[in-house]
Amino acid sequence: MINPTLRAFIRKELRQTLRDVRMRVLLFGAPVIQMTVFGLALSTEIKNIKLAVFSRPDDAACERLAGGFYSSGWFQPAVFGASEDPYELIDSGRADAVLIAPKDGLGRALGRGGAKLQLLVDASNATKGRIVEAYARSVLASFLAREYGAGPPAPVSFDVRVLYNPAMESALFLVPGVMSMVICLITIILTAMSLTREREMGTFETIVSAPLTNGEILLGKTLPFILLGLAVAALVMTAAWLVFGVPVRGPLWQFGAAAFVFVVTTVSIGTSISSIARSQQQAMLGGFMFLFPAILMSGVMYPVENMPPAIIAAAYLDPLMYFLRLLRNIMLKGGDIHVFLANVGALALMAAAAAGLAYNRFRQTLN
Repeated sequence: MINPTLRAFIRKELRQTLRDVRMRVLLFGAPVIQMTVFGLALSTEIKNIKLAVFSRPDDAACERLAGGFYSSGWFQPAVFGASEDPYELIDSGRADAVLIAPKDGLGRALGRGGAKLQLLVDASNATKGRIVEAYARSVLASFLAREYGAGPPAPVSFDVRVLYNPAMESALFLVPGVMSMVICLITIILTAMSLTREREMGTFETIVSAPLTNGEILLGKTLPFILLGLAVAALVMTAAWLVFGVPVRGPLWQFGAAAFVFVVTTVSIGTSISSIARSQQQAMLGGFMFLFPAILMSGVMYPVENMPPAIIAAAYLDPLMYFLRLLRNIMLKGGDIHVFLANVGALALMAAAAAGLAYNRFRQTLN
């Protein structure tokens, strides 16, 4: 039998932990949400690969080959114009791979006894790049088997060009993801715990009674964390370049602008969490409740395109996804201006919405 004193002590701790509705939601709601996201979002299979095919309009053989790609379940047509540059398609992210047929057509080249197709592959994600090349070779083998059967050696071959990561180094893909997670983790957790720490230490009343407006108090509580977040961003960028050898091919002003908007967003989210939580424990759990789904849906480990439509829709509300796309674009691809503007614009809207929510929640807390 359990000692009655110990039993009473255990009962007291359970009641104290579970009496708050917020804590019950965090303890029992968060695992359900995270398991749902984990189960639906995580997949090692690569699919929905955006493929652009450049060929003559009358090239029936290449049309049949392209049909084999799109019917395989791995590839989907990329949207582009016939006069566009294949490299620009991959640089802007509108295509993951580009297949270029011979100038006089695949059919005519085959009639001369052999043809060479060029395949451009975006290898900024080294794992995805390898799988795309393997898929393409598999589709080509199936096409040749249908067209020629078990005849002479394959008359069609790939000239594969791997872009942005010729050595297929995983670090070039993983380090920007780790950078974005570190910045997000530090800014959200530190900010989320700041207001609740003031409450628990009893200094919140002193702040409220000071001759300061609500806006001044909010800026005083958030600006230090914005500055710290920017300092961490500069530190991890330097470490990625010096320690891991990740190139920085884009302009640094793009990185600075992206980091600023992202840090403002995460600090605002952390402030909103701190205004809801009643203790540092709740604030930390609330921060992790946001962080785990945000990391999974950002594309840090698995491509967003692999996820079900409902999860993809939710991923577009994830600031980490936009910042990660910006980091990989700036560091590996040279900072395509269209990608930069689109993702920074989305982050700026999220920053404005998060800052507005944080201000309203913070003002309610002060009042």
